[in-house]
Amino acid sequence: MASSYDVVVIGSGPAGYVAAIRAAQLGFSTACVEKWLNKEGKTVFGGTCLNVGCIPSKALLDSSHKFMEARDHFDVHGITVGKVGVDVPAMIARKDKVVAQLTGGVSGLFAGNKVTGIGGVAKVTGPNSVTVTNHEGEVEVLEAKHIIIAAGSVPIEIPPTPVDQDTIVDSTGALEFTAVPKRLGVIGAGVIGLELGSVWARLGSEVTVLEAMDGFLPAADKQIAKEAQKLFVKQGLDIKLGARVTGSKIAGKGAKKTVTVEYTDAEGDKTQTFDKLIVAVGRRPYTQNIVEESIGLEVDERGFVKVNEQCATSIPTIFAVGDAVRGPMLAHKGSEEGVMVVERLAGKQTQVNYALVPSVIYTHPEIAWVGKNEEELKAEGVEFNVGVFPFAASGRALAANDADGMVKLIADKNTDRILGCHIIGASAADLLQQIVIAMEFSASAEDIGLTIFSHPALSEAVHEAALAANGHAIHIGNRKRR
Repeated sequence: MASSYDVVVIGSGPAGYVAAIRAAQLGFSTACVEKWLNKEGKTVFGGTCLNVGCIPSKALLDSSHKFMEARDHFDVHGITVGKVGVDVPAMIARKDKVVAQLTGGVSGLFAGNKVTGIGGVAKVTGPNSVTVTNHEGEVEVLEAKHIIIAAGSVPIEIPPTPVDQDTIVDSTGALEFTAVPKRLGVIGAGVIGLELGSVWARLGSEVTVLEAMDGFLPAADKQIAKEAQKLFVKQGLDIKLGARVTGSKIAGKGAKKTVTVEYTDAEGDKTQTFDKLIVAVGRRPYTQNIVEESIGLEVDERGFVKVNEQCATSIPTIFAVGDAVRGPMLAHKGSEEGVMVVERLAGKQTQVNYALVPSVIYTHPEIAWVGKNEEELKAEGVEFNVGVFPFAASGRALAANDADGMVKLIADKNTDRILGCHIIGASAADLLQQIVIAMEFSASAEDIGLTIFSHPALSEAVHEAALAANGHAIHIGNRKRR
């Protein structure tokens, strides 16, 4: 006999588990199916983000940054620590502990909200049915009034560099190194490549980043991207743009294995040898074999489930959210979509504001942005004012010896409404959130300028950038005065 639920969610990443919990809070009987197994072979919830994505990478980013600070910067503060060492296995073990704590927390949230967590591989077999095959091969059919596909995404592999999770790894394998590679290659200068490259560069690797595109961070504001590239090069990342990888060869055995990467750039064909190679060229939606073809669910040529602005598919009972659908592959975007879907099922008029999804790269300094950048606004013919404030003029940043970067705020020239904010610097993600909230309420640059900011604080840089947009900045020179 089939089990019956109001809502069945496929996938327990940030989009799926949040959707399941909110559905249960709204009174829906809810089940969430997850195929992920931990190292002990037990089902764990949290998806890629908690298990091998956002959380473990941030744990290693923070650990490696603390090591680098102790090694390179404590003396500026008058602190002497002697020679600093790194225990990579201990660092990885701490990362695993953080992951276990948070994935266990999702299980606890399921229990507390009466969400039925089910381990196994799910497949939509009808508009109101999901077939689950557990890891022992047993099959269970779940009947559902509503189905939410939140199956997430997986790393993209490229033919020239087949991943073996030993010498050539993807983002998952890059979180499991037991020693610092002397020479590390990274294919892809996107968010994942820069974050993982930063981790191992801080710990002592000679890191070379091979990026096929000619421009650095094309999604970011050009001024911010230029500053970021300069700082990353200063930190030791050798970033090669316009480098198209064409092949790879593995040589040696055991700990002496190396991989020689073949690539082409503006100067012609080249090769470079590494001890480890990370393939970080992006992710693709995990939607293959999730749905029976006979159902007729529409999927585009890249594998994304086709949905409208409310994440409804072509089948009235089926919805899709997170990395499985269009838009940026960001955990917070997926979470909000999950909430939106179940709240609309409950009769609420919730809507995700896709124009205000913040983007963050958790390197150091962090890079964060929301809204439009200068290049986009110029292309649209919008007149705007720009306010820029460098952290080098921030008392708090100087006191912390962390004064790289800037805050850049863009406002409509005619209405003064904030159109975008772009930050590179310490705590950029947290500073940006102030402007995300402001933009949600259609605030102007003047509104931010008239707001009292505590002193001394990094957030004063946001205040000064808003003042600068109208020529009123106090602690830097102004291009115009009123």
